Amino acid sequence: MRRIVNSTFITLDGAVENPHLWPSLGSAAEAISLDIQTEQLQSSDALIMGRHTYESFAAVWPTRAGNAFADRLNAMRKYVATTTLRDASWTNTTVIGEDALARIEQLKQQPGKNILQYGLGRLSFGMLERGLLDEVRLWVHPLILGRNGPRAPHFLESPPARLRLVDQQPLANGIAILRYEVDRGAA
Repeated sequence: MRRIVNSTFITLDGAVENPHLWPSLGSAAEAISLDIQTEQLQSSDALIMGRHTYESFAAVWPTRAGNAFADRLNAMRKYVATTTLRDASWTNTTVIGEDALARIEQLKQQPGKNILQYGLGRLSFGMLERGLLDEVRLWVHPLILGRNGPRAPHFLESPPARLRLVDQQPLANGIAILRYEVDRGAA
């Protein structure tokens, strides 16, 4: 059975949206960060996204090529869980609408590498509640967006869950990558 791994950028005050608009942390860890993200992508053969993540990724990544990350992302199978988007123009993308969680469960049962999910929202919370999410990798940015950040706690709609820290890696720019396994025995 495949594993579903969520990888999300998050600030100290819980912001996950629009990380490209967050203040820069400089280039001190760009190379190692790209290496880690590329390795994560290479260990996966499918990508699951909600509509918002799909729209932001599809606006940028199809125009990029020539490095291992962009080439892999553009070539791999992609699934968008949405009931509002009908067609997806990004190469190798399939829209999974009604009962997306059942379709994701079927994908998980198929042979293959990890299934990667970027972004942390309703889709993630649904997978967590259904026991489909195996790992959460939080890229904790040393930023507090304050008035420019979230208006409500991001995890307000999440089901209760217990996570077990299995790895941590600080980067030179202050980002801490925290890898958590979902503890299925407790909530």
